Amino acid sequence: MLNEGQHVVALVRDEQKLSDIKSENMTIVEADLTDDFRHAFKGCSTVVFVAGSGGNTGADKTILIDLWAACRAVDYAKQHDIKHFIMVSSIGADAPAEGPEEMQPYLVAKHMADEHLMHSGLRYSIIRPGTLTNNKAHNGFTTQRPSNKDEAIITRADVAKALAYCVAHQAKSNTVKELFNGAKHLDEVMS
Repeated sequence: MLNEGQHVVALVRDEQKLSDIKSENMTIVEADLTDDFRHAFKGCSTVVFVAGSGGNTGADKTILIDLWAACRAVDYAKQHDIKHFIMVSSIGADAPAEGPEEMQPYLVAKHMADEHLMHSGLRYSIIRPGTLTNNKAHNGFTTQRPSNKDEAIITRADVAKALAYCVAHQAKSNTVKELFNGAKHLDEVMS
């Protein structure tokens, strides 16, 4: 988003995590998602919620971050008249009971947060990426879930590109899309 000249308000728990990024177009707001963070929304028109508790935390952090903080972010967005809310969810959030047992608390949290956003009255885009990888950007996309679970993947870099696309091309209607690496351009799968 910074590369595209957009002004970005970055909410982080520790501003040192962004010390390597320097831009006149970035404002860093230091806050903890388990506390009140509504002040981060002031002056914003779009919210991109990408926070997650991470794979090494327990169910308590999953509930506090992936569910509770996400729902509060939606509520804060309504208070600040946000025009577009973009949520990073997860493949399987549509049917948590069908996911692997060890993933079900996470999928339930994502499901409930998505539902809260869908019923909020806000304009939204929900992105449900496949399994995330740290590989180099593939630059190809599909919204059709591969039948082979090992192919239901997407790079973090490609998810970031999709989020930047959503910010730059505000949705005309509410959307929920699964997203994987594939062979199509972003404008083919996101419009």
